[in-house]
Amino acid sequence: MIPTEEYRHRLAREAGGRWTVDAVKQVSYEVLVHRDLLHPDDPYLSDALRTSAGPAGRASDRRLLVVDAVVERIYGSAIDAYFHEHGFRTAKLVLDAHEQVKDWASVDKVLAAMDGFGVDRRREPVIAIGGGVLCDVVGFAASIFRRGTPYVRIPTTLIGLVDAGVGVKTGVNHLDGKNRIGTYAQPLLSLLDSRFLGSLPVRHLSNGMAEILKVALVKSRPLFERVEEASLTDLRGVFESPRNAETADYVIKESIHLMLEELQPNLWEGVLERCVDYGHTFSPTVEMHAVSELLHGEAVAIDMALTTGISLERGLMTEDDAVRVLDVMTGLGLSPWNDALKEQELLVKALEDTVRHRDGLQRLPLTRGIGDHVFVNDVTPAQIEAGVAFVESYARDLARWQGSVA
Repeated sequence: MIPTEEYRHRLAREAGGRWTVDAVKQVSYEVLVHRDLLHPDDPYLSDALRTSAGPAGRASDRRLLVVDAVVERIYGSAIDAYFHEHGFRTAKLVLDAHEQVKDWASVDKVLAAMDGFGVDRRREPVIAIGGGVLCDVVGFAASIFRRGTPYVRIPTTLIGLVDAGVGVKTGVNHLDGKNRIGTYAQPLLSLLDSRFLGSLPVRHLSNGMAEILKVALVKSRPLFERVEEASLTDLRGVFESPRNAETADYVIKESIHLMLEELQPNLWEGVLERCVDYGHTFSPTVEMHAVSELLHGEAVAIDMALTTGISLERGLMTEDDAVRVLDVMTGLGLSPWNDALKEQELLVKALEDTVRHRDGLQRLPLTRGIGDHVFVNDVTPAQIEAGVAFVESYARDLARWQGSVA
């Protein structure tokens, strides 16, 4: 539903031609889970889109769809058939959407499509159908087109379902900076459908599991234990086999709930100590450094491996638990090691950039055991080096074991 625009406002007139303006706008959006959104006989998606677009009698049937090129190849016909069947008049922009083109040029394509379509910003929300990158790009474009145009997200990847699809951040990369240009702009709706996961490559399932593991490590030991179970089996089977339906449902919904539990009271990050920043201290720099080889979740996993080593070095974690965490990562198909970890100067620079971003303090979330966290402001280069040594030793032992098994 489009929230009623309720404002708390105060205008104070003071002496000397001075005024203080104080206004707060209500923010409300829905995150909805529904299986098989594109089934032609199911009106759920159609009803949700119409209801969200305005009061009955005013809603427009025109929609601009921005669709990830990979999604278009797999689901394009089904998307067209569904919108046609349910009486929408649509135009479609098919967009390449991956980290290497998460830039202003992609935003400009969306802006041009919105302008060419003649989007009515009051009644015609733009529909983004794709992964996390696509949702970020479209959300950013919508937030700046005519100073704010409503949009709806339908994420199609696991990382989109549990991370990029549920918050209010939008953005694109700029120069060598990860998400350096962006806004906070809530969607009208996020519509989550795990049916899309059936067409994902296993690597992209692993990519999404990194964000689920992140939340588990800092907030929920029970979720960690379910993720650990998943790491011991075929990852595709976790999300496709009927016998694993309860596990898949729990892992997805619990991680979304825990994420929103952290985001809701702090949507605009007025409080900079955010436990969901775990895994996102070193990873933005590492990801951009190795952008041609790492997906976002893979970079987050490398960060988590490093900070697990730092937690071990600081006595916040036992060695058994630290090894257990890296075992789970490996079981999920996530490598805890990347050669970027050899570049101490890069890692120190990453921490310095984070300090600037977090208002002069590290505010670095570290795991305290499994399922809890603590914030620290005094991580040293020596501790970073110790964390790297732990990950490197683990990777070396793993390679030796894998070689002996082979």
